[in-house]
Amino acid sequence: MKAMILAAGLGTRLRPLTDDRPKALVEVAGRPLLAWAIARLAQHGFTDIMINAHHFPEQIEAFVEAYHDTYGYPEVSLTVSLEKDLLDTGGGVQKARWFFDDGEPFLVHNVDVLTDLDLNRLMDAHRTSDALVTLAVKNRPTSRFLLFDEANRLCGWQSTEPEETRMARSANGPVKTFPFMGIYVMCPAVFEYMNTPGPYPIIDFFLSLAKDGRRVNAFRANEARWMDLGRKTHLSKVHEIFDMGYFEGFIGTK
Repeated sequence: MKAMILAAGLGTRLRPLTDDRPKALVEVAGRPLLAWAIARLAQHGFTDIMINAHHFPEQIEAFVEAYHDTYGYPEVSLTVSLEKDLLDTGGGVQKARWFFDDGEPFLVHNVDVLTDLDLNRLMDAHRTSDALVTLAVKNRPTSRFLLFDEANRLCGWQSTEPEETRMARSANGPVKTFPFMGIYVMCPAVFEYMNTPGPYPIIDFFLSLAKDGRRVNAFRANEARWMDLGRKTHLSKVHEIFDMGYFEGFIGTK
């Protein structure tokens, strides 16, 4: 199976830690965020992984070069997509479209997300649906939500700070709000609709698919633990949610 780790961001919310390194190489529990993301993907059967890079890209390339000697998982193949100009989450996936040429669904995972979400269940839910995209969602405190109808189909986006609602299409029944987990599965057929030049957020692309009548589903994972480590203040709170047993369970063969 193939996957992509979005790791090109500037990591401004993690400064000064990202003044001399990419966000993906900021450490938690003794290892870089990128190492934990790769380990989780590997233990769920993902063997071909694309990583995009922009901020200190040479450090990402050096990490990839040394990965197998340092962390193990010899079955994993790592490829780097260099972005001279930052393409945002949507543009980054679009640039890597050549990598997903086997016709099989692939998973995309934000590098600063830590979770015990069952990635195989997410993949299975996508494969047994007729959705182009399946988004992992979870109830949690936030100011931004994706809006879904009774059939769990995406119909809009909402922010409470500041107040803003963007409806992509009419809802079939009552609207439900779910926070996005930064993890999703896509069919390669989505690239037929990815024609936007320059940088753009992936959420905008999801909403455009919904507006055009394409199916974008929710995968509800309220039982999963989840944390956004893109903020410096969150790094010190990791062990309030994840004990060392969680991290030890994803340590590779080295």
